[in-house]
Amino acid sequence: MVELSWPWLLLLLPLPWLIRGKRAESGQALKLKPLLQLASQSPQTEASWRRARSWCAALIWLCLLVAATEPRWYGEPVQIPQQARDIMLVIDLSGSMTIEDMHWQGRSIDRVEAVQILTRDFLKRRQGDRVGLILFADAAYQLTPLTLDLTTVQKMLDEVVVGMAGRRTAIGEGIGLAVKRFNELESSNKVIVFLSDGASNTGNISPEESLELAKAAGVRIHAVGIGATEMVQQGLFGPRVVNPSHDLDEPLLIRMAEETGGQYFRATNMEEFEQMYRLLDELEPIERETLSYRPQRSLVHWPLATALLLSLALAWWQIRWREVLNVAR
Repeated sequence: MVELSWPWLLLLLPLPWLIRGKRAESGQALKLKPLLQLASQSPQTEASWRRARSWCAALIWLCLLVAATEPRWYGEPVQIPQQARDIMLVIDLSGSMTIEDMHWQGRSIDRVEAVQILTRDFLKRRQGDRVGLILFADAAYQLTPLTLDLTTVQKMLDEVVVGMAGRRTAIGEGIGLAVKRFNELESSNKVIVFLSDGASNTGNISPEESLELAKAAGVRIHAVGIGATEMVQQGLFGPRVVNPSHDLDEPLLIRMAEETGGQYFRATNMEEFEQMYRLLDELEPIERETLSYRPQRSLVHWPLATALLLSLALAWWQIRWREVLNVAR
């Protein structure tokens, strides 16, 4: 739709006729002797010229007034989701993540694939959040920065393989890098979703030191312990039940969550893993309020261009009329 910024200026439309009327009443109307001579010779031609000139001048005045009102074209409203949270996924990619103690659709899968499958649905529900991805093993690496492009985050996560960051577990490195990235950006809701299946056994920064950094930066950590509590293995003397998560440092993960205002979750199977993500949606809700704007485009140049063309046409007619008068004399 088209709107005028200053529509009240259209009230000035009759101004030239009011001024002309006052001049006529005071006897100051312009009289040109050659025009009167020509009018006596061809009154119909003179009347036609005066009407054409009056209409052209009126259109020029109207175009100038319309341009002064600043007409604008406004499109349909465009919704912009409000940024709700900055969430950094910090995922353990150590050698133990290859243990196939998860079950999905009738088959056994390893812990990395379980993370990839269930994180996909989690990301779909986080539209409006900025999400980043950090992987850690021997060291920590940022795979994607905090971004609203959640499709790219998922694609990058789908391509990770165990071993690309080493085989050991540097928990302090993963937390420390996430806190550092948060400190580089302005953010009011800083959340780490930390997924691990082991205990810290390497790294230049200890988990305790990284925890203090997170607390100082106001980062909330939701920690997730991954791995089943029982698993049947085939041994030399037949099958036996083992605990594939015996290396999981639960006390550390619980402490990380409690001291930063987050929660600790234990995901021993896919159902608990999926429930964990749904509880996170409740703990870190999306702000559904959105901003909107209407694209706009100025239309001032159209009435101005029309006024210019009409002015040129009027000037040309004036010159031609004078030539006719000279010939008539």
